[in-house]
Amino acid sequence: MEFLNQTGSRQQPKIRMRGPSGDPSDPSPLFDDTSSAVNKHGHGDVGKGPDAYPGQDFLSDPMSNLAMAYGSSLASHGKEMMDKNLDRFIPISKLKYYFAVDTVYVGKKLGLLVFPYMHENWEVSYQQDTPVAPRFDINAPDLYIPVMGFITYVLVAGLALGTQNRFSPEILGIQASSALVWLIIEVLAVLLSLYLVTVNTDLTTIDLVAFSGYKYVGMIVGVVAGLLFGRMGYYLTLLWCCVSIFVFTVCIERWLHMLLYFIVKRYIHHFAEVQTASRRVSVS
Repeated sequence: MEFLNQTGSRQQPKIRMRGPSGDPSDPSPLFDDTSSAVNKHGHGDVGKGPDAYPGQDFLSDPMSNLAMAYGSSLASHGKEMMDKNLDRFIPISKLKYYFAVDTVYVGKKLGLLVFPYMHENWEVSYQQDTPVAPRFDINAPDLYIPVMGFITYVLVAGLALGTQNRFSPEILGIQASSALVWLIIEVLAVLLSLYLVTVNTDLTTIDLVAFSGYKYVGMIVGVVAGLLFGRMGYYLTLLWCCVSIFVFTVCIERWLHMLLYFIVKRYIHHFAEVQTASRRVSVS
């Protein structure tokens, strides 16, 4: 397009260039292109030089590799020693036997604990000198019912306290602690009695914990009966469950027969010695 200047001559319009190249078909971008600088300084140096990874020199050092190998071997040795010492006091591998139960076993065992008077066979079944799993023998001891019974007893006791407007988290904790302490005292008393009368038995401490924990079943039934039928129902149900647990313990634990036998025998022997001594004193 042509324009007229002040002198009247024709003059071509000046084209304003956008870029330094002078080509109007190649406009310059609004912002500077820094990708080349990034590629030049960033990606081009990846994996080259000591600044690529800060710990590359440490990992490539032979002394550091030796220290890491020694540390891993020391950790594995310590874990092995800890497992060995822990298994000495708490036989974790044997605990799987006491939790090998199923729904049928739990139902039959609960019925046996509440009403043991019609049961005839109290012998524990063995297979190649090893007692069978509890789910195959109702007479075998287990820890599932004692553990679940302990937790359920604490919860039911909290419910009973709540109906009396005496519930609080502190009282619930005291209830659980006292129940656990009495269980430990009972097991220690049995172990001390077995040691004093020198009764040899195949039962382990875990067996004693299992048999001592069965009493929570009767305690739960008594508390529930108290909530449903009042104080009279509580005492009658608790009396029934106490007698049932006693019959179950006497029938299934042969060491208790021996313990009672030795206690009665020593009492009779002591009574005879006292009578003989008194006769000698009277004669002299």
